[in-house]
Amino acid sequence: MKTKILALTAFIYTLISCTKNEENPKPSTTPLRNSNNVLVLKVDYSTNEFEGGKELTFATTSSSMTLTNQYVAPADFGSIKLKYQELNETVFDGTIIWMGLGQISYPQNLLSANQFDRVTTTDAVAPGAGFENVFNPNNTAYNYNSIWNSVQSLTKVRQYLNSNPNATVKIFLYTPNVGIGNPTEWDWFIFMKN
Repeated sequence: MKTKILALTAFIYTLISCTKNEENPKPSTTPLRNSNNVLVLKVDYSTNEFEGGKELTFATTSSSMTLTNQYVAPADFGSIKLKYQELNETVFDGTIIWMGLGQISYPQNLLSANQFDRVTTTDAVAPGAGFENVFNPNNTAYNYNSIWNSVQSLTKVRQYLNSNPNATVKIFLYTPNVGIGNPTEWDWFIFMKN
């Protein structure tokens, strides 16, 4: 009889522990390979400080990501839109104002920098295929490594690099004002595909 009670108790305990694990599953630490995600990161132009970001998820999948730009030069008002060409989806949209200040209309609600975890190691990683500036009309030479250093230790960045190690990291300088522009209001945007 004792054996039956012990067996029943063990069975009930097993059921309870299985139920708890199903109710509180561990969150995934890697991007899903069957989804199409793009990590968007914002870095201050003047200080190279990471300011925040957002993960975009698309229903349609693609093995590659080409970003094309639709630029309207600001006579007074202009704009820049970046499209994920393979999906025909917008990944960035903002206005540019001559002697004023444009605004980002997409993506909205970026998470702040303190909402991103960082790895605890001191190693540095670089994108396998390097960087691609997706809008650089004057072919200005930039030091992308100093921008990259502010985000390379983010857990999300490491996950994306592991998921897609041969991808090119796309980078773009958003200047919401031109003419007598104020570089303290400019930001780098980094785009990574999983």
